[in-house]
Amino acid sequence: METSNQFNKNANHKDIDCSIVVPLYNEAPAVNELYSRLVKTMNETGLYYELVFVDDGSSDNTLELIKDIASKDSKVRGVELRRNFGQTPALAAGFDVARGQIVISMDGDLENFPEEIPNFIEKINAGYDVVSGWRKHRAHGFIMRRIPSMTANWIASKVSGVDIHDFGNTFKAYKREVIDELNLYGEMHRFVPALMSRSGIRIIEIPVKHINRPHGTSNYGISRTVRVVFDLITLKFLLGYVTKPLHFFGRPAMYSILLSMALFAYILYDKFVYKVPIMVAHAPLTALATMLLLIGAIFITTGLIGEMISRVYFESTNKKIYSVRKVHQR
Repeated sequence: METSNQFNKNANHKDIDCSIVVPLYNEAPAVNELYSRLVKTMNETGLYYELVFVDDGSSDNTLELIKDIASKDSKVRGVELRRNFGQTPALAAGFDVARGQIVISMDGDLENFPEEIPNFIEKINAGYDVVSGWRKHRAHGFIMRRIPSMTANWIASKVSGVDIHDFGNTFKAYKREVIDELNLYGEMHRFVPALMSRSGIRIIEIPVKHINRPHGTSNYGISRTVRVVFDLITLKFLLGYVTKPLHFFGRPAMYSILLSMALFAYILYDKFVYKVPIMVAHAPLTALATMLLLIGAIFITTGLIGEMISRVYFESTNKKIYSVRKVHQR
């Protein structure tokens, strides 16, 4: 298997107009149809393109189909992952391999329509940095899929300040420079527009068609909803506090310590004014006050450790806490 570094060694981004990145996991029934529809659509654009199919450790013959297609079509690049890592790592691998000036990601289960790719390219050419697909009329079940999705999207929009309706749709287009700045971890691929909003990128959302997958079964489960909740917490931290973690932990620390001080004040007031024995009348309350004080101290200590880690991260990676769009000079 070739690694992404081997793929990129001789890459020339300027030679390829558009890269289509598709993560695939046990999608054998859809691969050939997806490929033919992508080729037809991209040929009609007149652009020089490449298709990047990422096999995410499939247990069916998805990989064999990708290899067969890649052996016959020089515009297809197959990326074989060693095991099933998940959608975000698969997309990250595809993005590392992609060489196009425009990079488009989409699902491989045919729920997304390849025929809509020109709409994304048009918006990128109009000056937007990220174009996000909005499944305005979703075909998924209302209770198990749409309600959790709408809730998560609403929270993500409020947390990030990015006014889009469908963060979770993989169908997105990115300018080359956005991909070059993007680092994906965990399962944060669905929140790329929110993560990149810190850099002041131009984002637009366009409606896209959506159908239930025509082949196979979905890998979605209720456990995914739980993971999305944790992702939203991570998103809030990354957007607001990654450069100042003490501010994140300092607020609960302050509340905890203030409540502890109030309880101690009440206990001492009772003792010295009314001569009430502390351990007889207020033993549980004293324990609670002590525990709150310790919790506050732990929060502060965690925040200080976070501050040190944040500084080590930015200094060791030479990563800036800002993003410059362009330098204007004569």
